[in-house]
Amino acid sequence: MEEITAKQIALAARSDEKLDFKLILPVFVIVLIDLLGLSIIIPLLPIYAASFGANAFTIGALGAAYPLLQFFGAPLLGRLSDKYGRRPILIISQIGTLIGFLFLGFANTLFLLFVSRLIDGISGANIATAQAVITDRTTEKTRTQGLGLIGAAFGLGFIIGPVIAFVTLALSNDNYRLVAFVAAFFSLLSILLTWAWLEESLPPEKRGVRQKANIGLGAMLAALKRPEVGLLLALMFAQQVAFGGFEQLLALFTLDRLGMNASSNAALFVFVGVIVVAVQGGLIGRWSRKYGDQKLALMGLLTLGIGLGLAAVTPRQPLPGYSKAELTAELNEGTLWSDETRPATGNIRISLPDDDQTGWLGLIWLMAAMVPTAVGGGVLQPSINSMITKRVDSREIGGILGISSAFLSAANVVAPLALAGVFQLFGSTAPFLIGGLLLLGLWGTAVRIINKS
Repeated sequence: MEEITAKQIALAARSDEKLDFKLILPVFVIVLIDLLGLSIIIPLLPIYAASFGANAFTIGALGAAYPLLQFFGAPLLGRLSDKYGRRPILIISQIGTLIGFLFLGFANTLFLLFVSRLIDGISGANIATAQAVITDRTTEKTRTQGLGLIGAAFGLGFIIGPVIAFVTLALSNDNYRLVAFVAAFFSLLSILLTWAWLEESLPPEKRGVRQKANIGLGAMLAALKRPEVGLLLALMFAQQVAFGGFEQLLALFTLDRLGMNASSNAALFVFVGVIVVAVQGGLIGRWSRKYGDQKLALMGLLTLGIGLGLAAVTPRQPLPGYSKAELTAELNEGTLWSDETRPATGNIRISLPDDDQTGWLGLIWLMAAMVPTAVGGGVLQPSINSMITKRVDSREIGGILGISSAFLSAANVVAPLALAGVFQLFGSTAPFLIGGLLLLGLWGTAVRIINKS
């Protein structure tokens, strides 16, 4: 009898360590569909802005517009999800995303590009709320793997979305606005799926008491003072300054360094997505169980720092068949400019490589650098967020994930503005080199302090 009881206990313990994919599947699919819209746009947006005559700093400001508004919106909606449930808040945020994509599709000025990103940003609690749903449906032992599936959805999105963007651009003769409308369609589909399929994960008896949703710097500073999560939130912010700048400036970097247009960047994002899916869809679960969240975060800092450093020194060599004149013409033709208002080709303010000395070395080098970059970026956020959720009361998980998202948003505001300014002043190597050095410095510091936090 004692032997049977011991076996039952062992089986129960093992089942507690396995993620129940049936519970996670609806939110995973919904996030994936929602992220298709985002991943369709990301390879295009910096190049789209460049086609309107934006310089590097203006493109950085456009990249900062979304997280600036998300900085205020995510903590508010995160706490509202603790009070009213996850499902209605997720739907509200998705509607904002849809409206933002529609504005992007109809944009014919830089001003409207900014408006589209601001609208999307103020309702941008999609990911924080989805993380809260997964947290509701996982145990402490399976949480890292569950949160990693959000990253896997990102990875799949960055495989499928850029392919959709590539096909759309090819079939429409590089019509950038049509890509935005395709993104809007996927956003609408995610709303319908959430409405019809997603069940509420937070029952009324587990919802927090009515409270004012503290947002902004006050809430972030208060969270930083909490000894159980303060250092983790600071680490989340710092690593995202480096990695967020890389994400925001990658298309601009490849345009300047390798002469890659929107279609070529879409293909590069597919390559990154395959790596992220492999890491966050499978490897992170095994790694977290074997090594723990702390070692996983340290590994992420080290590999991401090395990857960014390698990417920074990518040789400036455009691909075979590249034509500077043809790329300049494509940038001018991919927008809503009329013949009367179309700017001269000289108004493209991003430096493009010359036609001589084309080859494959630059692309091969960058793709090699993307391997440690994608692996490091793939493990950092899930491992840090998992540590955070294990150190707070279950009734405030939505709120603390909203605060974590606010730190990410704040970093995503700082990164493109600061690093795009560095890009404009010192060239395309400097931003990634600074990011890599920052991460390696963080790794050295985190080795000493993370185990004590």
